Amino acid sequence: MATLTFHGATRQVTGSCYLVETAHSRVLLDCGLFQGPPEVDRLNERPFPFDPRAIDAVVLSHAHLDHSGLLPRLVREGFRGRVHATPQALDLLAILLKDAAFLQERDAEWENRRRQRGGKAPVEPLYTVADAEAVLELGAPLPYGKRVAVAPGVDTCLRDAGHILGSAIVELWVDDDGRSRKLVFSGDLGHAAMPLLREPEIVREADVLLLESTYGDRDHRPMPDTLEEFAQILAAAAADGGNVLIPSFAVGRTQEILYYLGEFSRQGRLPQGQVFLDSPMAIAATEVHEKHTRVFGREARAAMRHNGDSATAFLPALRYVRSAEESMALNRIKGGAIIIAGSGMCTGGRIRHHLKWNLWRESTHIVFVGFQAEGTPGRALVDGATHLHLLGEDIVVRAHVHTLGGFSAHAGQTELVGWAGHVQPPPRVYLVHGEPDKMDALQVRLQAVHGWKAQIPAEGQVIEL
Repeated sequence: MATLTFHGATRQVTGSCYLVETAHSRVLLDCGLFQGPPEVDRLNERPFPFDPRAIDAVVLSHAHLDHSGLLPRLVREGFRGRVHATPQALDLLAILLKDAAFLQERDAEWENRRRQRGGKAPVEPLYTVADAEAVLELGAPLPYGKRVAVAPGVDTCLRDAGHILGSAIVELWVDDDGRSRKLVFSGDLGHAAMPLLREPEIVREADVLLLESTYGDRDHRPMPDTLEEFAQILAAAAADGGNVLIPSFAVGRTQEILYYLGEFSRQGRLPQGQVFLDSPMAIAATEVHEKHTRVFGREARAAMRHNGDSATAFLPALRYVRSAEESMALNRIKGGAIIIAGSGMCTGGRIRHHLKWNLWRESTHIVFVGFQAEGTPGRALVDGATHLHLLGEDIVVRAHVHTLGGFSAHAGQTELVGWAGHVQPPPRVYLVHGEPDKMDALQVRLQAVHGWKAQIPAEGQVIEL
């Protein structure tokens, strides 16, 4: 009897991990980090609820850490199968996992210095750079649309999810005791308005459907309205004589913002003469995007063929900031610049230094282009904080704070319901990757539109396929 066990991203957004088991095989869909407040982060340290040595293969929907970030620990604890993902996802994985491992090692080193002063036993990092590199050696590139066997009785095929470069909808055929069932995992479905990527591919058959629900309660603002507001913010910042700070996620969102700034530049709507990308990881991710433009959407491919295949050719004002010294030099710029830096929720990275030097200026404009989780500095700013504790100082907030929700890389409610509706006859639907209220809203909408009673699984729940 084939089963599916929910081990993560159940009634929460992060920690994607699902185990498919038959009499002969064990295949993992994703192996992601839990991300959020300390009590959520600590979930990454608990023992795996399965034996990593017994897993035959991993099928990865995409490279974001909430889907991939525990793979180094899986390998560290004995996994020796293959990690099946698109070539683009594996290229991004090399960047994200090594960076995550470096941070794990650094944080453990800092913690051990503190513990040593207190006479306490040292701690080990969750995983190391060597563990991340071991994951990459197990990578098995799988192009879109090719069906392959990943374990005895288990085949998979990846379809373009349109979420980030290389993201995939996972089709999984499971044969057990002479019976065959098809499981479809949506992964993270993309927002149709995103220019760099193609729209999510349609899947028409499934016995069981795992459907993400990150924005299951609402639709996104129309992109033309979002872009108009973005242009007005840039104009206002230029008139105020200040800088524009954009805390941005290194993979996906940064490249989308650079694309739109390039479009503004060609339209004569970019008043800032300097655009700085201050994130080594985002620079590396941008260079991976330049390598894979053939999987871009039609509009972006045409624009880049006409105006240049590299980001710096597409956006002549763009400058890459690689070293810490170059980054610190940006703090001397009082106005007229756009500074894009990580991290997207201001929990770390170089953006915190730029906030320290600019938050207290009334001429500064801060533009949030992604979701801000509870408990993060970004969420505090969006919610109207008047002071922010950064790098050992309490900084007064005088800057203008803007939120542009239309840039989401996730499908909105109408897109989720529309995409799922192509699967006929109706499958058994399980909602994953969402906060409880988002799942509840999507459950109601699926019932109203399709007459489907979607289920909301609990962590550790086992279902028969």
